[in-house]
Amino acid sequence: MNWIMLGILVIISSSTMYLALRVAKERSKPIEIQNLALFFIPTLLYLFYNIIFKIGLEIEIKYLIIIFGAAVLFSWLGNIFSLKAIQTANNPGYSLMIQKSYTILTTILSVFLFSSQIKIKSIVAIIIVIFFMSFIVLDKKENKESKNVWILYTIGAFFAFAFLSLTLTYLGKKGIESTVINFYLCLFVTIIIFIQLLAKSIKFEFTKSNTSIILGVGVPSAVFNLCLINGYKIAPNPGYISAANAGSIALLTVLYSIFFKDSLTTKKIIGVIGILIGLIILFV
Repeated sequence: MNWIMLGILVIISSSTMYLALRVAKERSKPIEIQNLALFFIPTLLYLFYNIIFKIGLEIEIKYLIIIFGAAVLFSWLGNIFSLKAIQTANNPGYSLMIQKSYTILTTILSVFLFSSQIKIKSIVAIIIVIFFMSFIVLDKKENKESKNVWILYTIGAFFAFAFLSLTLTYLGKKGIESTVINFYLCLFVTIIIFIQLLAKSIKFEFTKSNTSIILGVGVPSAVFNLCLINGYKIAPNPGYISAANAGSIALLTVLYSIFFKDSLTTKKIIGVIGILIGLIILFV
């Protein structure tokens, strides 16, 4: 499978995952339960996949330490920074825009770290995606009670997501199977989340509602992470896959309009079309 197909699957799985998370939010599921859905089911799926296809889970201790560090500092902590930034920002769209712009840093650093290719056409495409993303995520609503602490959270999320993508690229280029990387990454984060649930005395029961949320979020999350790492490994530049990830907000906007009746304004439609044009330029 080539990187373009992986990029398309990243867009589809990411949008499906966040659509399921929106359902979880509408059903007032705690953040910890939503995070558990993101990592617990993928951990099991990657484990079963590796066992069925006889992929060994043994890796050098130095790589295991790197994965653990990435899980704690970039994946788990990055998600916390992201959520807190969105919750405390004057305009959540400003924070989201900055966070998603990590693809630019990833693209540039990959040239020096991995000798990745970079084309003017691709740079233009990434700029187009991010520019038109502003049409979707930025609005005029502001929370005047919020404080500037959101800037620190946003910067934390920006660098966490950027270095997560670079770390996963590094591990993939070392020849470690993507399902093995994902298994340990999700396992470490799942353990942290379980500790959080216990510390906060949050009870979880496998009711029909909870199970549907866990599966609805977890399965596309597993596909998303698998395509993400494989894409980082084989794309000319991992920043291209990050751009596809950012571009998924276009499809998500349309899905929100269909399933949750969110307003699809002219401005948002222009944003969706602009992102689509940027992705076409990137992929063609």
